[in-house]
Amino acid sequence: MAHLIGAEAISISFTGDPVLQDVSLGLAEGDRIGIVGRNGEGKSTLMALLAGTLEPDQGRVTMRAGIQVGGLDQADDLPSGASLRQVVVGDQPDHLWATRPRAREVINALIGDLDLAQPVDQLSGGQRRRAALAAVLIQDWDVLFLDEPTNHLDMNAIAWLAEHLKTRWPDRRGALALVTHDRWFLDQVSASTWEVHDARVEPFEGGYGAYVLQRVERDAQQAASAARRRNVLRKELAWLRRGAPARTSKPKFRLDAAAALIADVPEPRDTVQLKRLAMNRLGKDVLELTDVTLGYGGEPVIRGADWIIGPGDRLGILGANGAGKTTLLKGLAGQLPPAGGRVGRGKTVRLAWLSQSMMELDSLADQRILDILETLRASYQAGGRRAGAWTGGGRDAKAGWTSGAEEMTPTALLERLGFTAAQFATPVRDLSGGQRRRLQLALTLLEEPNVLILDEPTNDLDTDMLAAIEDLLDSWPGTLLVVTHDRYLMERVTDQQFALVDGELRHLPGGVDQYLRLSAAEPPAKAGLAPANAPSGGTGLSGAELRAVRKELASAERRVEKLTARIGAARAALAGHDPSDYLSLNAEVERIAGMEAELGALEDRWYELSELAG
Repeated sequence: MAHLIGAEAISISFTGDPVLQDVSLGLAEGDRIGIVGRNGEGKSTLMALLAGTLEPDQGRVTMRAGIQVGGLDQADDLPSGASLRQVVVGDQPDHLWATRPRAREVINALIGDLDLAQPVDQLSGGQRRRAALAAVLIQDWDVLFLDEPTNHLDMNAIAWLAEHLKTRWPDRRGALALVTHDRWFLDQVSASTWEVHDARVEPFEGGYGAYVLQRVERDAQQAASAARRRNVLRKELAWLRRGAPARTSKPKFRLDAAAALIADVPEPRDTVQLKRLAMNRLGKDVLELTDVTLGYGGEPVIRGADWIIGPGDRLGILGANGAGKTTLLKGLAGQLPPAGGRVGRGKTVRLAWLSQSMMELDSLADQRILDILETLRASYQAGGRRAGAWTGGGRDAKAGWTSGAEEMTPTALLERLGFTAAQFATPVRDLSGGQRRRLQLALTLLEEPNVLILDEPTNDLDTDMLAAIEDLLDSWPGTLLVVTHDRYLMERVTDQQFALVDGELRHLPGGVDQYLRLSAAEPPAKAGLAPANAPSGGTGLSGAELRAVRKELASAERRVEKLTARIGAARAALAGHDPSDYLSLNAEVERIAGMEAELGALEDRWYELSELAG
C-alpha cells in the first residue's frame, strides 16, 4: 500500500511534561485507524501532529506530495456571522452542489432538517457539531482525521456515519484516523487500533474487539499490570465473545484464543440474584404509566403511553434527538405532571437521575473532593449490611457499598472510577469534564437510589473508564433506565430496549437493530413491534407464531453446533496439510472461509429468532 503520511521519532511536551516521546508510525492507502487511550494521554495531539496542524518538538512528519488532508477537531469553531450554507458548501450555488451525490447524502443525513440560510450563530451545540462534520465530509480528501465525530449524533446518524466512512473510498484507497469513545463505532469503522499511553503509541490489529483481546493477552504476560484493570478487561472480552452476533458483528479477533482467556470469567451479571435483591429493596411496584400523555403548553410530545417497570429491570430508551426521551424521563421522575393518564410510583422508590448537564456539581465548585467525601460519610446513619446500599456513620464508622461479598468505601468507589489519592485534594471547579462526570456518578450512587436514570452517561469518558463503569453497574441491584446514543453501552448494560417513535412508546424485541430498521421508515406493523407494556421478555407474537419461531430457533441452534464442529475439524486437518500442494491448500482455505461465512449468517438468524422468542 502506498505511503501517505509518516512520523519519524516525534516528541512533544506541554508545560514540561512529555505527551508523546520518540514515536514513529505512518498512514498508508487503505488504513482505517481507531485511536484509543485514557483522556489526556495525547490522542488529539497525535492526530494534530499527523495532520500538520501542530509541529513536534523533535522529529518530523512527512506527507506524500499532492495529497489532500482534511480534519474535524472537537472545537466546532465556525465563522461568526456566516450562514449554514456558507459553512457547509461555501459559495457554490444550490444547483451545483446538489448534483453531487455525496453532497446530497451528507446534507440530508446531518443537516437536512435545518434551513441552510440560517446563521450559524443561532445553532445549538449539537447543530454546530453536525454542520462542522458535514463541511468536512462533503469534500474530497485523501486522508481524513476525525476527533470525536459521533459527539451530539443520535444512533441513526452514528449508524449512517459508520456506513459512509466504510464506503467513502474504494477498497485500499484513502486513509482514515479517528478518535472516539463510541466502541461500537470503532469496531464498525476501524481495521487497526492505536493505543496512546505513557507517551508512546502501541499498534494493534483489528477494531475494538481485537484490541481488547490483545490487551488482555498483553496484560496476562505482564505481572506488573494492575489486577483491577486486567479483570475488568477480561470481563469485557467475555461479554464481547459471548454476546449475540449482532453485538460482536462477526468479530475479527481469534475466537479460540478469546475462549481460552475467558474460560473462568462468569457472565457479566447474575440477573436472578440482582432481581431478588431489587425485589427486597423495591417490592413489586416501581413505576407504571397508564395511558399517559406528556407535553408542554398543551402540545403533546408523548401520547397514550402504557409501561410497567418492575424491580431490577434494566431498560434502554431509544429515539432521535427531539423524540421526547427527556420528556419521558421527567414524567417518570415526577418532574412533569401528565396531561392525561396516570403515573404510578411504588412507595419505596428512591429515584436518582444522572443528568447531562451536571448542574448538581455547581454548588460544590469550591469544595475539594476529600471535603465532599467527609461530609457524605458523616451524614449517613450506621445500618445493617444490605447488598447494593451505601452504609455509613460518623468518620470512625465503616462506610461502604456492599455488592455480593464485596464492600467498598466511598474512597474506594472513586478509586474504582479512576481517581487517584492525589486528586482528592482537587477542587471540583478544577476537574476535567470526564472527572466531573465520574464524580457525579459516585455522588449519585451515594444517594442510595433503588431506581437509577442515566441520561447520556458516556459524555467526556474514555473507553477504559466506560468499561469500568459498566463493570460497576453489573453489581448494582436496582431498576436501571438508560438513555444513550452509545450503542455499545446500551447493549452492554440493558436487557430490553424501548423506542419513542412519532410520540408513541414501543417495545423492541429485536433491540437496536429493530430500532434502526424502524427509523429507516419501515412501517411499524412490518417491523414486528410489540406494545410497550409487553411483559418482561414479551414477544408480541401469537401462540402459533411463537411456536414456529421457537421451532426454527431450536433447528438453528443444532445447525450452529454442527457447523462449528465441522469448521473445527477442517481447521485441525489443515494443520497437517502438505504446504507444497498450493492448489489443494488454497481450495481448502476457501472451503473453510465459506463455512465461516455460512456460520456468521446462521448466527445472525439465531440472534433474530432468540430475540423474537423472548
